[in-house]
Amino acid sequence: MLGLQRETSSMYKRTSSRDYSPMVDVEDSSGLLLENEVNKEMETTNPSWKCSLPHVLVATISSFLFGYHLGVVNEPLESISSDLGFSGDTLAEGLVVSVCLGGAFIGSLFSGGVADGFGRRRAFQLCALPMILGAFISGVSNSLAVMLLGRFLVGTGMGLGPPVAALYVTEVSPAFVRGTFGSFIQIATCLGLMAALFIGIPVHNITGWWRVCFWLSTIPAALLALGMFLCAESPQWLFKQGKIAEAEAEFERLLGGSHVKTAMAELYKLDLDKTDEPDVVSLSELLYGRHSRVVFIGSTLFALQQLSGINAVFYFSSTVFKSAGVPSDLGNIFVGVSNLLGSVIAMVLMDKVGRKLLLLWSFIGMAVAMALQVGATSSYLPHFSALCLSVGGTLAFVLTFALGAGPVPGLLLPEIFPSRIRAKAMAFCMSVHWVINFFVGLLFLRLLEQLGPRLLYSMFSTFCLMAVMFVKRNVIETKGKTLQEIEISLLAKP
Repeated sequence: MLGLQRETSSMYKRTSSRDYSPMVDVEDSSGLLLENEVNKEMETTNPSWKCSLPHVLVATISSFLFGYHLGVVNEPLESISSDLGFSGDTLAEGLVVSVCLGGAFIGSLFSGGVADGFGRRRAFQLCALPMILGAFISGVSNSLAVMLLGRFLVGTGMGLGPPVAALYVTEVSPAFVRGTFGSFIQIATCLGLMAALFIGIPVHNITGWWRVCFWLSTIPAALLALGMFLCAESPQWLFKQGKIAEAEAEFERLLGGSHVKTAMAELYKLDLDKTDEPDVVSLSELLYGRHSRVVFIGSTLFALQQLSGINAVFYFSSTVFKSAGVPSDLGNIFVGVSNLLGSVIAMVLMDKVGRKLLLLWSFIGMAVAMALQVGATSSYLPHFSALCLSVGGTLAFVLTFALGAGPVPGLLLPEIFPSRIRAKAMAFCMSVHWVINFFVGLLFLRLLEQLGPRLLYSMFSTFCLMAVMFVKRNVIETKGKTLQEIEISLLAKP
């Protein structure tokens, strides 16, 4: 503690000549100095977004890989099963698709410890390694067991990547464009899904092309691992490690020299406002400690995101388009374009209308789109009208999901989680996400068979309306606020 006080004192003494008033005693005058610093921040212009943009773009390669590996087996699955000798075995085919989810769950469980223990940059590199190795193994596999091993390894990287990407983008982005930069994660995921779709098109005409589909993914994974050597480390993580000078240097790279002292002053203010807390974050603290409410909000948002039926829509969209006479390839393109269009609109609006409003209108739109799907099942409608409602409802659901419910939770949660628990809390919430995702995928077809599409889609629409009420009551707006301002405001609440 004495060492930390010396570091704090030396920091303020170094900067007092330009930005701080002279001080005799650090503890007595730190509050005044920090208050002056916050006032000065209001008078200064925003830092240039161009400084942090390259670092954000490199980080979103992990999201591109996430989307790519989600969709890479969709088109080639028939060829894979034929070449590896399990054609017609629906259980084996399901395992090839879903074993990634098991790996992703494991990866997400460890993501918080990896991000806090090794830093954000090293976490990205550790995320890339199993993706490279797993993709290579999948590409050279000659049996189901080897394929499953490769897919599991890829899944661990998929589980590690998204929470670290959300952490990193949130921590290195200037407050006034943090929502816009956070939307890049969803856009990169959409581009990855679409890339997997287009790369998989020749699989029916070229023997063994599915192996190339896996091998090509090693290129962006290698770029991610190498690119992180050139990127900045999270200043918040460096500050937590006591590496004050390095945190200042990274702030200068990300925000520009004129904003370093303001950013550091906010970190010190937050540090001084905290009571003594243990360094290790336990599961019981996340569930029952002083920050349990924000963890509950985060995990519930991810659960409602999955219970809204988004994966069911993705799974069932090919059948909807086939019934309308639209080829599945073209239908997948329509879904991909809707997803991408919604993500781009969200990027434009995120820092203008705010996170909460986007979430509210997104879930309302999804509920209406699901209601269209319910209406399409009515026996009173002409066949053509029912098909139009079904196709229109599917595309509207994907579009409105991409407007808010898709990108916002991954951006909002790192903003509202205090810096000390941010990585572990994100890991916990992403684990909830993967568990719900797994069970929705596992039970969807059985529920569809037993309950019918009308009742099942009505349930999804109800979950969307429940999400609207939950967001309205519990989610705070974070637009334009620094991470330190958000944390201080949350700590001030009873």
